[in-house]
Amino acid sequence: MNLLNIENLSVKYSGIFALRSVNINVKKGKVVSVIGPNGAGKTTLLRTISGLIKPEPNSKIIFKGKDIIGIPPYKIANLGIAHVPEGRQIFPGLTVNENLEIASARIPYRIRNRNIDEVYELFSELAVRKNQLGGSLSGGEQQMLAIGRALVSNSEMLMIDETSMGLAPVIVLKLLKILKTIIQRKNLTLFLVEQNSRVAIPLSDYIYVLTQGKISFQGLVDELKQDEKIKDLYFAKK
Repeated sequence: MNLLNIENLSVKYSGIFALRSVNINVKKGKVVSVIGPNGAGKTTLLRTISGLIKPEPNSKIIFKGKDIIGIPPYKIANLGIAHVPEGRQIFPGLTVNENLEIASARIPYRIRNRNIDEVYELFSELAVRKNQLGGSLSGGEQQMLAIGRALVSNSEMLMIDETSMGLAPVIVLKLLKILKTIIQRKNLTLFLVEQNSRVAIPLSDYIYVLTQGKISFQGLVDELKQDEKIKDLYFAKK
């Protein structure tokens, strides 16, 4: 069953296409990744799903059977889509705990506390810094907090934009392990966009390659490995 269907999605900036006739399906409980170079349109894709960018006419974004184009971003979030944006965008002047409380404000108190406790269990670094201002955290800790905010919202689908951006490889590896734990434990649907294919591929059930605003390839990891062009770009040893 598809949780998200994107059909013929096109987006323009000042008359120039950032996305052109993009079609993507995300099955419930799966990890789907969109990989591609910087400037391919990956961030635009997530921002459009979240309602922050208006697409061209005839575009469709269907979430749980409902076309969500034109719905305000906060209502899209309430439908069950949590967006971890590029650059984290936490509230730097609030504590870790306050960041998590704001993200879970619409949830009943008992469930909210349980979800926050679960985030602290997954991210032990945040647990010892719960009263520390978000802006004083390291880059890796801020990314943990950004993911934690998405988790406490009780959303069905997490969209994460560039998990690895600006982080040391050892931190990225730790985040990958935690994401795997989260996916298995909570049976979440994860929609990941990532420039670093080495981050996305180990997590993914299905992969799309976005190039200059268009889907150039799609398939299972093993299928993509058979394509010589894709293999050279994303699977060659470096």
